[in-house]
Amino acid sequence: MNFTRWSPRLPGMQRRPPARTELADAPDRRGDGSVPAARTERPTDGTLCAPAVNELATREVLDRIPALVALVQGPEHRIAYVNDAYVAAFGTRPVGEPAREALPELQELGLLPLLDQVLRSSKPRTVKSRKAPGGRSYTITCTPVDISATPEGSGASGSSDGKADGGVLIFAADVTDHAEAAERLRASERRQRETAVTLQRSLLPQELEHPDDLRIAAVYHPGGTDAAVGGDWYDVITLGGGRTALVIGDVMGRGVRAAAVMGQLRTAVRAYARLDLPPHEVLQLLDGLAAEIDPNQIATCVYAVHDPNEGRLVYASAGHLPILVRDESGVVLRADEPTGPPLGTGGWLHASGSVPLGPGSTAALYTDGLVERRNEDLDEGIASLERALAGATGTPQVICDRLVRSAGVKADHDDDVAVLVLQHPARTGADSELFRNAALELLGGVEAAPRARAFASGVLTSWRFPPDLHDLGVLAASELVANSLQHGTPPMRLRLRRTDRRLIVEVTDGDDHLPLRRHADPADESGRGIAIVATIASNWGARRAPDGGKAVWCEFALPRPASNA
Repeated sequence: MNFTRWSPRLPGMQRRPPARTELADAPDRRGDGSVPAARTERPTDGTLCAPAVNELATREVLDRIPALVALVQGPEHRIAYVNDAYVAAFGTRPVGEPAREALPELQELGLLPLLDQVLRSSKPRTVKSRKAPGGRSYTITCTPVDISATPEGSGASGSSDGKADGGVLIFAADVTDHAEAAERLRASERRQRETAVTLQRSLLPQELEHPDDLRIAAVYHPGGTDAAVGGDWYDVITLGGGRTALVIGDVMGRGVRAAAVMGQLRTAVRAYARLDLPPHEVLQLLDGLAAEIDPNQIATCVYAVHDPNEGRLVYASAGHLPILVRDESGVVLRADEPTGPPLGTGGWLHASGSVPLGPGSTAALYTDGLVERRNEDLDEGIASLERALAGATGTPQVICDRLVRSAGVKADHDDDVAVLVLQHPARTGADSELFRNAALELLGGVEAAPRARAFASGVLTSWRFPPDLHDLGVLAASELVANSLQHGTPPMRLRLRRTDRRLIVEVTDGDDHLPLRRHADPADESGRGIAIVATIASNWGARRAPDGGKAVWCEFALPRPASNA
């Protein structure tokens, strides 16, 4: 069997008219009369022979090109031709044998189904950068070609009636250098991403603080699979006196730089929180710091403070998404206002707002990666999150996971996601006995001091505190009240509060000058009250009230109940 027409279009080759000369019957004679040796001889038993590849010149071109070339014929893809580069790469391949047995490299490259597709569709197919046995990588193009058989030949895969038998030209370009360079680049990107993720996770809280009155959980998902992560962060900060600060933010941009700026802002938030300032004043300080860190790097942030005595969440927002609060009945409230511009823009006075957060309520703080989607309005994403929060029950961790799942966040999500969920549980039964409040309005003059001592003694006795803690609590209340009577202005109030972990004594008045602890000389008749409180209490502090005045507080740690083990 001889092939008289095969005209593949290869790079640098012009299509030439079919030749009637056969390689076996009319060899090309050189100038000295000699005949070049053929790759295979014509079999005498009628089996498939080596093709006369259109013209001898075509075959010589294929033998010289550096790419790997093979020609297979028929539904079994029997080998019709392989060039020298192919033989050098994979060894000698027997002509006439099916590719499944004779070309194992095609099987390992996954090309046999592709050959079937090319043969059926008569359309070329290309696969990029596949690694072959031996470790080299190739980009392979499989092109359908027409191979016509002459009537005088017959063979295993030929057609005795002279009809065309389809073939596939396999053209494999060695792209090993490119593939290795790409793999090195991917490995470098993976290392950079791992570094950025490690940096970011190390800057996030390794363990959340757990206030007495709140249950809190948080999740963080780095976005995408590229080398850059974002600057999302969150934090929980106990302020003392039963109050808790919560913060969540997002530094614009991606990569190590965004993570580093995030770490600086988070550290600054913790420092400013210790000043016990109103939320909007904290954001004012952060705004100036962000501009100093990097004028081109802006960030959004929401800072909120929960006071269990007030049953509200007081917050300020710098361009961040609204806090969502679900009340005890399941109704979700969106805390939209007030919202100022992002941090780092400068020249803006932020304002504080508040939203109810009573017993039985759940609040969610989050970054835009949870709700922002391409080709979708942001309000639609927030509304979807509201519906998910309305139906979410269980612990804060369960709610976090449910909100993330409802938003469709997966490992390949294209943006970072941070979610912070807090619950103010409604306490009933024996648990409610561990969380008690009592308050006394301090009216009159100096006679308010003995009334305050009597009130504190009665309350602490009813709460069944041990004698030593009872006496310390009464002493602290007496000193704080005396300080307020001497240096403060009406209205004045004494508040006692207990949790399962501490006793809190707090006195408020209408003067906004904060007391300072100082060393009193032996001859001084006053100035020892705050020093006494600081000595006997576990912690103490003072803060200005948003509506004017101040609060001075101290707390005592309660002994842990003995374990039953």
